[in-house]
Amino acid sequence: MPRFYFPVNLIPDSEWTLPDNLVRHIHVLRLRVGEQITLFNGDGAAYSAQLLQLEKRHATCRVLFRQPENTESPLSIKLVQAISSGERMDFTIQKSVELGVVAIQPVMSERSVVRLSGERADKRVQRWQEIAISACEQCGRNTIPDILPIVSFEQYLRQKSDELHILMSLRQARSLKDLPTPTRVTLMIGAEGGWTQAEENAAFSANCQAVVLGKRILRTETASLAAIAAMQTLWGDFV
Repeated sequence: MPRFYFPVNLIPDSEWTLPDNLVRHIHVLRLRVGEQITLFNGDGAAYSAQLLQLEKRHATCRVLFRQPENTESPLSIKLVQAISSGERMDFTIQKSVELGVVAIQPVMSERSVVRLSGERADKRVQRWQEIAISACEQCGRNTIPDILPIVSFEQYLRQKSDELHILMSLRQARSLKDLPTPTRVTLMIGAEGGWTQAEENAAFSANCQAVVLGKRILRTETASLAAIAAMQTLWGDFV
């Protein structure tokens, strides 16, 4: 059943006029009046709805019932991702959302090629949030991960929480399977070229644990997704 993000107070028997972007998508899918769609607003549930009217630029629906299904992993993974260039960052956000991260913190690192600030940074974060929403529509998640405002890596370390922080690094590294089983974990991935030695030293001073995945060097977009998948297999809901 087609899924759409619709951030309103969805309750059974309520009727809604759908926004233009959803109307366009419905036409692309060649849906018809009377067919059912799935809506979600980020509250953790999905809602079955029926199309009541469908015109070229106008559509309405009625919410039928709430589906309280839980598609979230028992492992809460936050991704701290050094901003990468080109489409790598978009790809990383899309796929990490599909794999189950609960939040993404973009950081500026010494080796980040792309430099963002001010209005340009705000627009990029907004675009990344839209990518996250689209990924939730596709993969069946009903909770939207937050894309947090961009900060420097140093700023993040100063304000980080006390939960387990895993840094992808070859120095002082352990295997994931050798770590105690967490319920909350933060994964820290460098940009192209990885973290600098100064950044690694700062992370170690902030009680971050280095880990390594095998014997091969992974690209930034590969490292994040491989590590998330490995953690979901060891501690989450991958079976």
